[in-house]
Amino acid sequence: MPKMKSNSGAKKRFKFTGSGKIKRKKAFKSHILTKKSSKRKRNLGKSTLVHETNEKSVKGLLPYG
Repeated sequence: MPKMKSNSGAKKRFKFTGSGKIKRKKAFKSHILTKKSSKRKRNLGKSTLVHETNEKSVKGLLPYG
């Protein structure tokens, strides 16, 4: 069997943690920041985990994670 290809977009967006969960960045931090509160912007900068209902589909995009 040839090697499977990882999805290039997913490679740039997701990282695996040591326990095998998938880390992601939050959306809505790129522009129109003046109307958002400092607290909201600060929390959008932090990373979070992919929800368990979406983990299977993300793992399909990254077969060697």
